[in-house]
Amino acid sequence: EPVVFPLAAEGGCLSPSAIPEIVRRLPVCDACLVGPGLDRTPGTRAVVEAVLREARCPVVLDADGLNVLEGHLEPLGARRFPTVLTPHDGEFRRLGGTIGPDRMASAAALARNLGAVVLLKGHRTVVTDGTQGYENHTGNPGMATGGSGDVLAGLLVSLLGQGLPPLEAAACAAWIHRAAGDLCAETWGQYGLTPSDMIEALPQFLKKG
Repeated sequence: EPVVFPLAAEGGCLSPSAIPEIVRRLPVCDACLVGPGLDRTPGTRAVVEAVLREARCPVVLDADGLNVLEGHLEPLGARRFPTVLTPHDGEFRRLGGTIGPDRMASAAALARNLGAVVLLKGHRTVVTDGTQGYENHTGNPGMATGGSGDVLAGLLVSLLGQGLPPLEAAACAAWIHRAAGDLCAETWGQYGLTPSDMIEALPQFLKKG
């Protein structure tokens, strides 16, 4: 279960004044995730840049953790520790990527350019570090709902925190996430499938697997 600590906010969004508390806690983190539930504000961007600059552990950027870097990718290029990006197609383009007919090749080009592992979400999610890659074949259309990506991001950061290498952690998280979604679809159907259903299915799926 989550352990929550307060951070400074402005208008309900992260404030740059939250950075000292975040930086103070980063040295004891095994992995860090930034993005879900945030917004595209200067405060979010300042926090993302600070985490990329200060974190000495793997960092996952998802949702608005990616969007706030549009046109300002220098913090990614300067990073010397593992970074995993989890964009959907729109976020991928905001990061400067171009999606061609070969999604793996497109993701690999961006991974090499940014020095990160890229998990490009979609009907056939692809994961690559620019050299090696995996294509995922589990999942169903019922998973295309708000919050589903947050479950994936949480799985990914938990696997990184357990010491899995970034490429393998991203591939494993994508497979588990979407296979759990398939288990939910088999049980309840695709219509009305929620991210909470997927979370509830994870222990049963992992036991079954």
